[in-house]
Formats: sequence, structure tokens, C-alpha cells
Amino acid sequence: MQNKGAFRLLAVVLALVCLYQLSFTFMAKVVESKAKDYAKGETAYLDSISTEPLYTLFPFTYKECKEREINLGLDLKGGMNVTLEVSVEEIVRSLGNYSTDTIFNKAIALALQKQQNSQSDFVTLFAESFDEIAPNDRLARFFATFELKDRITAQSTNSEVIKVIRVETEGAIANSFNIIRNRIDRFGVAQPNIQRLENSGRILVELPGAKDPQRVRKLLQGTANLEFWETYEMSELVQNFAAVNAKIAELEAITSPTKVVDSVKTEVATPKSDSTNALLAQVQAKDTNKVSNDELTFRKNNPLYAVIRPQVNEQGQVAPGPIVGVSQIKDTAKVNAYLAMPQVKALFPADLRLLWSVKPMEGGKLVSLIAIKANTRDGRAPLDGGVITDAREEFGNQGGSNAEVTMVMDAEGSKTWARMTAANKGRCIAIVLDEYVYSFPTVNDEITGGRSQISGRFSIEEAKDLANVLKSGKLPAPARIIQEAIVGPSLGQATINSGMMSFLFSFILVLFYMVLYYSRRGGLIADMSLMFNLFILIGVLASFGAVLTLPGIAGIVLTMGMAVDANVLIFERIREEIRSGKGINLSITDGHKSAMSAIIDGNMTTLITAIVLYIFGSGPIRGFATTLTIGILTSLFSALVVSRLIIEYYVAKGHKITFSTKLSEGAFTKVHIKFIEWRKYAYAFSLSLILIFGASFAIRGLNPGIDFAGGRSFVVKFDQKVKPTEVAITLKSAFEEAPEVKTFGTDNQVKITTKYRIKENGTTVDNEVDVALFNGLKAYLPADLTFDKFDSEYKISSDKVGPTVADDIRRDAIIAVIFSLLAIFIYIFIRFKNLSYGLGGIASLAHDAIIVIGVYSLFYHRVPFALEVDQAFIAAVLTIIGYSINDTVIIFDRIREYISLYPKRERKDIIDAAMNDTLSRTFSTSFTTFIVLIPMFFFAGEVIRGFIFGLIIGIFFGSFSSVFVATPIAYDIARWREKRAAKKLLAKK
Repeated sequence: MQNKGAFRLLAVVLALVCLYQLSFTFMAKVVESKAKDYAKGETAYLDSISTEPLYTLFPFTYKECKEREINLGLDLKGGMNVTLEVSVEEIVRSLGNYSTDTIFNKAIALALQKQQNSQSDFVTLFAESFDEIAPNDRLARFFATFELKDRITAQSTNSEVIKVIRVETEGAIANSFNIIRNRIDRFGVAQPNIQRLENSGRILVELPGAKDPQRVRKLLQGTANLEFWETYEMSELVQNFAAVNAKIAELEAITSPTKVVDSVKTEVATPKSDSTNALLAQVQAKDTNKVSNDELTFRKNNPLYAVIRPQVNEQGQVAPGPIVGVSQIKDTAKVNAYLAMPQVKALFPADLRLLWSVKPMEGGKLVSLIAIKANTRDGRAPLDGGVITDAREEFGNQGGSNAEVTMVMDAEGSKTWARMTAANKGRCIAIVLDEYVYSFPTVNDEITGGRSQISGRFSIEEAKDLANVLKSGKLPAPARIIQEAIVGPSLGQATINSGMMSFLFSFILVLFYMVLYYSRRGGLIADMSLMFNLFILIGVLASFGAVLTLPGIAGIVLTMGMAVDANVLIFERIREEIRSGKGINLSITDGHKSAMSAIIDGNMTTLITAIVLYIFGSGPIRGFATTLTIGILTSLFSALVVSRLIIEYYVAKGHKITFSTKLSEGAFTKVHIKFIEWRKYAYAFSLSLILIFGASFAIRGLNPGIDFAGGRSFVVKFDQKVKPTEVAITLKSAFEEAPEVKTFGTDNQVKITTKYRIKENGTTVDNEVDVALFNGLKAYLPADLTFDKFDSEYKISSDKVGPTVADDIRRDAIIAVIFSLLAIFIYIFIRFKNLSYGLGGIASLAHDAIIVIGVYSLFYHRVPFALEVDQAFIAAVLTIIGYSINDTVIIFDRIREYISLYPKRERKDIIDAAMNDTLSRTFSTSFTTFIVLIPMFFFAGEVIRGFIFGLIIGIFFGSFSSVFVATPIAYDIARWREKRAAKKLLAKK
């Protein structure tokens, strides 16, 4: 092995990097375990230590560890996954001032119709539709509005108008994303994931641990509310806050007398003005992050100032501006509780509103509390976002890196803005969105004309975000939920338990088999390679911040089964070299060299399918593809580098290594099956199955899941056994038609699937459907059960897929399968430079896909688990394709090798010899994969049982087709081509 030292160093470095990445997960779990023992209020305790270094030799905080630990998907952790779609149609309508023109509305209707079967965005489809309906008309007559007058005129061409619409649409979607992101940041879940999906107006939101779906829906779909408010100066409120601080201390002393720290009775009274500055100076000098014994008395007497620090200098002088104080984010709930007390409210001016700033300070730990003056008669803001016609980020007049925001208002807004600025010279006006203050610029002078600049040492990103916020009032871009998945925490924990059980059991079986089949030392070498592979696989997943899902665990387990393949290939080759009479050192070298080509080819074809899955999949399927991709790469490194380093270490130390036991030493060596002669029987068997499954497909069709058909599904558990048919009849009145109800796992648990109100887009529809489900199931539930308890404890998961999403998933699935087959065909054709191999490989893959689809068609509703055609089914088909072609390529590789070694032999004899010589490898790989999948089928839970069943069927027939379909068809095509070429040659003569 050349460059042995470099490879050894690489393995050590890779192991250390993975150990470093996994240490964050380990330390986070250690801290959480201590928190459970140390504090009943686990969350509060973790919050209190979140910013403190954990250990001297491990200078990272708990918060940093949580950010870097392996993330668990919703199916393992519980929570809510939502896909929102911003209504681009509504944006276009608003930009056109909601024109009632027939042509305008026909173009939008046609664009909506095209969108159902197109990958193009709505703006492109609208432009195409308008040109079709009115080829000689101009879009400018609809969009040359007052708001867009600076960019669209009556003379603007259609392409110029579309360009402006596209920019405005993009800004509205970006603004919606920012609003949702800021709402989620304040929602209070750990490690939320908010990402904008590429080339669409869709936004993915994942909220691990979210327990209130109704609140989440309201939060995500609520319309943004942009307002402009006058503000108080802190100097005007300083006496009020001092009085409030004293009042809270008085109330706490009455309600909690046991909390008195010392024996000195402190008389609490409203401070006089001459003592306020001294008190504030004392507050400023205190460090509210640390608590020592001599500070407890101060905190007892000044509870408000213990959680919010007033904006004062060292002398106790109040800082100018509307900031009344700053607080740690973890303390804002306590501040809110104090300020909501009726006794406290009575001490403030009646028109005072206190709102938090949206942007944290000091590394994301502190936020400011802003004093708003709500002095209007009706309590509404004197100016709202509806008056904003444009807003954009620009560089200030002084240049440099500071940016500012320019905003433009309509005529009515300009008048109100002029009055507000004239009345507030030298004071601040707060810009508020969804009850959070985004900015509070100081007014230097009266602003007329409706155009003004907001400066405040903004970065370009901050200025862009503020500009988007200001434009939110102008562009109504409602976001509606088009896909939703909710997993209850109990199901998540059960899934973790079952998934880990199947993983451990399968892994132990694989390790045991390798020792049993390849001898104690040879098998242990393979086992060490597999364990190293598992370690770096999980470490790399942690490094990339990948989310581990149940399909991801399936990917890891499947990777373990497939990783054996590389070791099996190497060991089988070494055994062949030993049987040929070579010494152990030469056998090891030649064995690795001979196995290299087959290993690379086999893994490359599987990698192709994994990449296709990642590109066209979403959610958990992407997690599966990510795990499979990384697993293939780590398996290659472990088998080709790590196992060889271990083998050569043992050899160098003089240890005797064997690669077979008495049980396996002569296995498959005396087998001489005439595969080519038997091919017609295999063809007849396969054609019979295809006809049977084809008839089933024509008669029964498939059982599409909601991924492909659209709809809603709920998994509900009961306290007693229930009959699905009776539940369906009971729900008929609630859902207007009987839903599909099936037992899901145990007989007290059902899965309910319905299309009830799936096409409605109202913000309350999903909540109303949940209530209808609850009312429909009351006969099976405890009489005193409330809806909230049903929603959190009995409804353990739910899914919703809108019709447009289902169309997109179905289209992407078809593209994925076709593209995968095409990519594999091209790879095989290029690698083997033979059309016969490519066609034989594709024929076997088509055979495997048809068999699996046929099994799903023939057996759905006839087996006690779900066989639905959904994204997991497509993942299973593509995984089978990758696995099957892996087996096929290894046989092709051996045939190619034998053709070069024995050019004078009959092609039929060469093929038979190649397939017989690879039988041991085929058996070992298939067997280890089966002993991985079968425990998963029984233990990994109902959620992926159908997925695993598809893999088991597919891998069985994949092994069959590699031997009895792919190679024989390649042989027959080659013979046909040779005969045809001979006929052409004879004809020329």
C-alpha cells in the first residue's frame, strides 16, 4: 500500500475531527442529565447556565453545544413541520391595483391553471398568459400606478413591466420570510429551522417540540401589522418606573414573606424624586447576570431592576430616547408578568405601551424595552403600513459602510407624516411590526413630500431587512399552509426507542456474521472497519449539521449492510488469491487491487441514486439521501483504507490472518451453475410475475398516500380497542363523507385519511378540521376529555398535503426515477464501453421497479401494515435501483476481467464462470443486507414498515435480476448484435 503514512495520518485526523464534533452532543446530553437531577425546573436551570462555559478544558457554553449537536428530526423529537406558500397571485393583483379588467383577470386565471402542471414561477406564467390572451396589449396600463410611477410609465414595454413585477414579488416574498423568521425566533422552541425553498414562493418551517398547532398556524398565517407610533422619553417615565419597582417589591413582600433574606425589615415606599437618581446609579453598578449573597437584599427590594436595567449613566442620569431599559431575553417573560399586574398598570400613564425591540444586542443576549405613546382616540396607530409606496436601502450621503433606508408615502400618508414629524422634532418615532419595534429614528425636522430617510448605523443587511419591513404594508403577500406534519412527543420517543433497537440489533447481527463467515481475526478486522465507518459517518453528519430522521437511521443501518459489501469483495478476492497458491502478503495486495474496480463501480451507481434522491426529495427523504451519500463515501474509505491498514499491521506484527472458517472455506467453490442455459426459465418466471402484477395494477391500481393524492391524515390512539370500519362510519357525519380508516400498529390506534376541506385556504380551516375530528370521535374518548388534551395526547400525529404540493411531489418522483435510470445507463455505457451492458442493466432495473410496484398494488389492504405510494416508496424504489445495479455492475466487472484473461473461450462459458465466482459475494452481501432489514421491519415501528418491506422485496428480486435478468439480457443483445453485424458483412460480400 503506497503512501501508508499519509493514509494513516488522514484516518487519525478524520477520527479526531469527528470526535470533536460529537463531543458537543455528548456534553449537551451530560448537562441535560445533570439538569434533570439538579433542578425540577429543568428549562429555567438550562437557561441560567446557557451562556456559561461548561468546563475549564471545554470552554464552550451549553448554548453553543446545543447549536452544534446532532439535530433530531421531527419524527424522532416530535414537533411541527409546515410548508408555507406566499400568494404571488395576490401580489400581482395588488401591484395592478386589483384591476377588474377582463383581460387582466383572464391572464391571472390562465396563469393559475398553467401553474398546476408547470415548473415555471407565477410571474413568468402570467407574462406568457397575457401575451396569449392579448398579444398587442400593454401591461403598463395596469401597472403604471402611483406607487410604481418611478419605474413604470405608460410607455414601458411588457418585458420592462415584468422585470419590475419580478423585483417587487421577490421583495415581498423575502419580506414574508423575514417576518416569519422573526416570529419564529420569538416563539420559544429550540433549534427551529426556517428556510426559503429555492425557485419558489415557499417557506419551510420546522419547530421541534412545538405543542400548540393552533398557535403556530395563527403565528405563521397572520397578516403583518406595520405601524408608526410616537414615543415617550425615558426621562418622562423615570419616576413612574421607580414607583413600579417599589410597588412590585411591596407586593412580593406580602405574597412571599418567607423569602426575606435578612432580619432587617425594609420599609418600601414610593421613592421621592431626589432619591431616584441615586437608586438608578446603584442599579447601573449592579451586574444582573450574577447573584451573590450581598446582592440578594438589593434584588429583594428592587425586583424590577433585577430583571431590566434602566438606560442611565454612572451618575444615574437618564439617557435620552424611548428605551426604558434592557433585559436578558430569558428575563423578558418575567418583565412582562410584572408590567401586566393591575397595580403596576395603574402607576403608568394610560396611553403608555411597552414593546420589545426585535433585534437583540450584545451577542444576542439582550433586548430593549421601548416606550410607545398610544395617545390616539381609537387606540390605533396614527400611521400604518398601508401608506408606504416604496422603500429601499441606500448608502448615506457621507459614504462609508453605513446604510440608510429611504421610504416613500402616498399623498394621505405624506400629510399625516408631516404632522407627526412636525410635532416630534428631537424625539423618536417607532416603527412597529407585529408588536415588535424594528427601529425608532430621531426626527430632525418636519418631513414633507412623503419621502424621508431613516439612518441608524445600519449594515446593508439590516437596511435591506428594514426596507422589506416598511414595504410589508404596501404588498399584501399572505402566506398559507400548503403542507403540514405534526408528530406528538410520545410518538417521537417511541420512534427513537424502536429505531435504536432495530439499529443495535441489526448492527450486532452483522458483526457476528462477519466473524462467523470470515474467521475470528478476519471478521474482527471487518468489524473494526465497520465500527470506524459508523463513527465517522455520525461524526460527518454532526459536522454538516445534518438532521437525523427515522429514514436517516434506516439509511445508516442500510449503509452498514451495504458497507459489508466492500469488505466482502476484498475478502473474497483475497481468498481467491490464497486458493491460487499465492502467499498472504501478495494475496492481500492483489486482492485489494482486483476488488478496487468492482467496489468503485458498484458504489458510484448507488451514489447516483442517492444524489438523485437528494435533488428531487424533500424532508425526511432528503435526510435518507444525505445519510446514504455520506455512508457510501465513508464506507469506501473504511474498507479501502482502514481495513487494509489494520490487515497490514497484523501481518507486520507476525500475526496469522485467515479469511474463512470451516463453515465457509469451501462455500460456493464447487458450484457450477449454467446460468445462461437456464435463462429462458428465468425469463418465463419474471414475465409471469410481471403479468400477474400488471393485471393487479390494471384492476386495483395503487394506494396513493397523501403525498401523491393530497389530503389530510391523522394517527389517533384510544384507551381501548377500536374497529376501523366503525370509526369510519362515525366520522362520516363530521367529514361529510366516510374517511379511510386503518389500524396503525396496535389495535387501539388508527390512521384516518380524508380530503375534507383540503382545497380551502382560510387561516382557520385547519383548526376547524381538528375540532371536527375531535367531535366525530367523542364516542370513543373519555367523557371529560377536553379538545386541548385530545390534541396533545390522543392525536399523536397529523399530516396535510395540499393539491399543488401533491402534484409537485408526484412530478418530481417521476422525474427522479427516469433521471436515475438514465444516469445509471450513461455511467454503465461509458464505464464498460458496451451498449449491451447498459441495456441489460436498465432492463434489470425496470424489472425490479415493476416487481416492487406490483407487490404494492397486489398486497395493499391485504397486509397488516400500510403500503402507500408516497415519497418513502419512491425512496425505496430508487434505493433498490442503486442496490440492484451495484450487484449487476460487480458481475459485469468480473465478466469484463475474464474476457481479457480468456479471450478464446466461449462467451457463454465466461459469463457462467464469472457469475459462479461471484456467488459467494452475492450471497454474503444479500444475506447481511437482509439481516439488517428484517429486524428493522419488526422493530423500527409502523411509520417505515411499508418502506422497509419494499426494500426487502426489492433487494431479493434485485439479487435475482442481477444474475438471471441483467446478465442474460446483455448476453442475448450482444449475440443479436453480432449476428446482425455478421449478416451485414455477408451482404456486403
